[in-house]
Parts: sequence; structure tokens; C-alpha cells
Amino acid sequence: MVIFIILAIFQGIPSNEPKLGKLTPDGSALDAGLKEGDIVNSIEGAEVSSWGDVVEIIRKNPGNELEFEIVRDGQSMEVPVTPETQAVEGEKIGLIGVYSPVEKSPLKSISYGVKETYFWTKEIFSMLGKLITGQFSIDALSGPVGIYVSTDTVAKSGIFYLMKWAAILSINLGIMNLLPFPALDGGRLTFFAVEALRGKPIDKQKEGMVHFVGFALLMLLMLVVTWNDIQRFFL
Repeated sequence: MVIFIILAIFQGIPSNEPKLGKLTPDGSALDAGLKEGDIVNSIEGAEVSSWGDVVEIIRKNPGNELEFEIVRDGQSMEVPVTPETQAVEGEKIGLIGVYSPVEKSPLKSISYGVKETYFWTKEIFSMLGKLITGQFSIDALSGPVGIYVSTDTVAKSGIFYLMKWAAILSINLGIMNLLPFPALDGGRLTFFAVEALRGKPIDKQKEGMVHFVGFALLMLLMLVVTWNDIQRFFL
């Protein structure tokens, strides 16, 4: 959670205002003369009230010139912009090279950090549930090799993306470690709970055997996911 809060303080919190964020140096928005901070009132005469509206109209018009009515420094002006065409999963969409707007607020950063932590925690538990019920194949799991490859890719996108990736990995590791599975901290806590309910300690040899079997299964799983990663990325 702390990393998410730090990210929000320095990078900003995503906003849904119809305002332009940072522009890419090779995008059609910059070529057309748009600037970061421009407020979009309408596109092709259709009023927009959120960043989502702006994105939706642009995506639906690849290669078509659009008339943007914007407000800059209190002055209204019209700017023609032609979205570039890009294929995504077989579908052609429009892009103009603009990031979503952000706002910076220390208090909102704390709220954002809590929400992001909750969101990713929920997502990880959801994937665990799908794995247990067979809705998610073990072949899609990644181990150390997959994490290394993904980290290398994310690192090339910048320090903020790398920090967010590190935060997600930390949440994932914490949840996995607390699962009530032998050889993990969660398994040890489960034995403590059982001992408390029974009112007497569990035989150490039996407990040790359970942890040994759990550790062996974890190593087997590690071998499987590592082999999956090697096949996916190198073969």
C-alpha cells in the first residue's frame, strides 16, 4: 500500500476529467497543436463530460478527422485532429497520443493507495479461486523465470511502472505466504490455531511430516511453472 501511495504522490492520481494529460512526442495530438491541460468541450459537435467520453470517440474514428473544441487559458478554440489507426486484437481503433489526466493530492493519494491495494488483493484471490475450481489452467502460471521476463519488460517502461509492478508482486507474495498450506507461514499459523482449539500441542513428528510433504509439493509446482516459462519464452 505504501508504494501505491508514494506513486500517487509523485505520479498523480488518474482523473476522469475531459482534460488532456501528457502528450507523446510522435502522436497526432501534438502534431495538431493540442497541449497538455487543454479542456475538451466537444468533439465533432458532441459534448463530452469525462475522459472516458473523449477516449470512446477517438477509438471509434481511426483515420477520420475530428474537430476538437477545447478551452486553453480561458480561450475557446477549435482544433482538427486525425486519430492514427492501430490494430488491437484484430480491431482497428483510433489513437492520438495522449495520456489520461492526473491530479496530485496527498490526501487523495492515501485513499488511492488503499483502493489499489484492495483491488489487486481481490484480483489475486479471484485468480486463486479460478485455479482451485479449474477455471484457470496451471499452464498459465508463471514462476521465477516469468517474473524475471515481466520485470525486465516493465522496467523498460520507467521507474513508476516498475514500482507499481513491485507493489503488485509484494501483495501477491504476502497472500501466497499466508495461505493455510504446509511449509508456508499460513500453514504454521493453521497448526497454531488447531493446537489452540485442541488445548494441547500436535505431535512434532507428524507436523514435520506434513510440512515436508507440503514443501515437496511446492517444489514440484515450482518445477512445473518454471518449465512452462521456459517453453513460453525460450522454446
